[in-house]
Amino acid sequence: MSNRILVFLLVAFTQVNAQEMTSDSSRILQLSGVVIGEDDLQPLPYATVWNKSLRKGIMSDFSGFFTLVSFPGDTLIFNYIGYKSSTYLVPDSLTEDHYSIVHMLERDTLNMPEVVVYPWPSREEFARYFVNMKPYDDAMRRAQRELSNESLAFTAARLGNDASLAYGYAQNQRLTKLYTQGQLPANNLFNPYAWAKLVQDWKAGKLSRQ
Repeated sequence: MSNRILVFLLVAFTQVNAQEMTSDSSRILQLSGVVIGEDDLQPLPYATVWNKSLRKGIMSDFSGFFTLVSFPGDTLIFNYIGYKSSTYLVPDSLTEDHYSIVHMLERDTLNMPEVVVYPWPSREEFARYFVNMKPYDDAMRRAQRELSNESLAFTAARLGNDASLAYGYAQNQRLTKLYTQGQLPANNLFNPYAWAKLVQDWKAGKLSRQ
């Protein structure tokens, strides 16, 4: 039994060595590059680069840049979500120990039929709802009344200032004080525009008691 196991291991080791010797392992090659998409030529961040010959892989950075050690003749497989897998064969005629590439991936587009979603299970249910629909029910009118300009202004006039409004008011007071520094502060009793606004509001009936 031990002899059979030894023979099996030797055969498996020989096959693995034969697969790995398909590439030229006589010299090491530093392979660097950028993975981009063919539609907009933008870098693909965190794309996977798998060296099929060495059974090792890496992942590109946020800018799509990658670098790995390989041998001439190695087979690289590029993968990215939403794009088709691509194979690249490292040239075996390189004369230098470093090589740079720009690898482009093709988008994997899947066209699906149009799907229309309706809130009713059937046309009969839709027709029944449409006939019994009350577009001007009490809830709708109440919502419109609560969101009217008069209602919002009435509510805003009775709300206290929050932190941002209080800060803005304090800043306006400080800037007004700096603007009138060294002189008498502005008095609206002598402001003709304020008097004109007062007379206009009085004629329009806007000075009624709250």
